[in-house]
Parts: sequence; structure tokens; C-alpha cells
Amino acid sequence: MKYDIVSIGDTTIDAFIELHEASVHCSIDHTDCKLELSYADKIPYEKLAMMPAGNSTNNAVGSARLGLKNAFITSIGNDNQGKQIISELSKEGVDAGFIHIDKNSQTNFHFVLSFQAERTILIKHNKFVYKLPKNLDTEWMYFSSMAAGTEKFHKEFERFLNKHSKIKLAFNPGTFQMRMGVSKLRGIYKRTEILFLNKEEAQLVLKMQTRNIKTLLAGMHKIGAKIAVITDGRQGSYASNGSGKVWYLDEFPGAKIEATGAGDAYGTAFTAAISYGKSLAEAMAWGTVNAGHVVMFVGPHKGLQTKEQIEHYLKSHSRFRAKEI
Repeated sequence: MKYDIVSIGDTTIDAFIELHEASVHCSIDHTDCKLELSYADKIPYEKLAMMPAGNSTNNAVGSARLGLKNAFITSIGNDNQGKQIISELSKEGVDAGFIHIDKNSQTNFHFVLSFQAERTILIKHNKFVYKLPKNLDTEWMYFSSMAAGTEKFHKEFERFLNKHSKIKLAFNPGTFQMRMGVSKLRGIYKRTEILFLNKEEAQLVLKMQTRNIKTLLAGMHKIGAKIAVITDGRQGSYASNGSGKVWYLDEFPGAKIEATGAGDAYGTAFTAAISYGKSLAEAMAWGTVNAGHVVMFVGPHKGLQTKEQIEHYLKSHSRFRAKEI
């Protein structure tokens, strides 16, 4: 079977907990903020919702909503949480045939503390065995967060990419992958068509202190990315195709309820737009509209847009376009 895109990475069930009795304390430049709860106390919460999540899971669901034929490569436990993930993905039209069920592990389970439109996530990544199919016919792969202990798989994935040189890779590295360092993942970065990082992640990956966006984008190209994208939260996003030109687009002008999955929604729609033959500036608009609708709801999937919805919004808001800076 031929796919438009195949998502690969860890998956999880996220429990979204909406808090109302908490406080946030930041440094003077607002770069280091802490969520504060009363110690040794009972903390009431507003709502609890549990649903499949994870960077690559969000991409799989988002890609399906955007009309791309896709499959998901991941590993889960032989438990109710794993069954829920397969069920939800199947409902979205994602091919779950490549999902490996590990009878000796538990499906990942995270707690998402939502407060003032931002989220703090308590995470635990269990160790899983990952398996690549022998034959995979796809135009794109979207690779994201994996846990510690998958170093061997990353080398296997690099060999797979080199063997299948026509596959284009969108890479949104997770925390462990960023901490692995560029040298260990150099082969993957060199095969990356689109690299997604936020500003702080770009500084970490490139080992740069600078906050200059153009310098960071140039660094991302230097390690291999053909298209480099930096998201900067409420400050908007930047992108470059290596030509020396940089485009900028402001954040989406909508309500903000909860931010989980916003970055994934951006990367998903950006990649889909490029796969549909859109320009870099158009892809930024696709990503921003998708992310902007996701933050209107709790959880990473409810606000995900269809291709028709994004095109309708952009047709109705002709001024919402990325500009060269």
C-alpha cells in the first residue's frame, strides 16, 4: 500500500487536568516560569479528560484530517490504554497495522496540568522495541519524540532513510533526541527535508546562546535541514529554505484555552502544505491556522482542521500571510 506520510515515534494516553488554584512565577524577562501549587494540600481541579496523544500520534491524526493517506509506526502495551490508542487512530482513518504490541510493557501515560492557557506535563516514557517494516511505500515520514534506550533504533532508522532516498523526512526532535546531540543523529539531520524546533530547542540542538532567529535558522540548515522552521509561541514563527530569505508570520488571532499539541499541529499542517505543493509562506499560514484552532480546546486533537477548513479560512482572511523579513 502506498502512503502519503507515515508517522513514527512514541505514543501515550494523556490525562488532561484543568487547574484553577495555582500560580505562576517568572523571572524578570519571563524566560523561566514556575507553576506553584500548595504543598501537602488537597488541590481541586475543574475537569479531567483522557485521550491519545504524543507528538507523532498528533501528527498521524492531524495528517489524516488534512486528507493525507497515512500510517503510524509505534509501540504500545497490551493493555486498555493501548487498545484505546488503536481504536481512536482507526476511527480517524490512520492505518494502525504497523503498531507493535509489547506484552511486557505498559502503554505510556502522562498527566497534563492545564493552567492559564499553558500546560505542564508529567511524563514517563517506557522502553519499547521499535520495528520498521521491510517494505514501506511512502512519500513522507514524520519522525518525532522517542524515549531513552532507542539509540540503536535511531541508527537503524538512519540506514532505512539512506536505503530509501526518495522518502522525504519531516523531523521534530523530542527532548531525548535533542539531548543525543547532533553528532549522533547527523545522518538523520542530513536527510531532513523539514526541521521543526522552537527557539529554545534550536539553541539547545545547535549549542548556541544567541537569540537571533536568522543565525539559528542558518545553523539548522548547516546541520542538514533543507527547510528550517522555528516556532516562538505567541511571538509567531519563522522559516527559511536556505536561500538566505527568511519569512515571518504572527500568531493566530484567536482564543487560547490550552496549548498541548499546538506545535505538532503547526508541523503537521506545514508538512501537509508542502506535500500538496504549497509555497513555504503558504505552509506557514497552514501551520499557524491549524495550531491556532487546536489551542481553542483542551487536548491536541479536537481543534485539528481539515484541508477545506484551512483553505476556507485563508481565502476569507487574505491578509493573513507570511512576510519576508
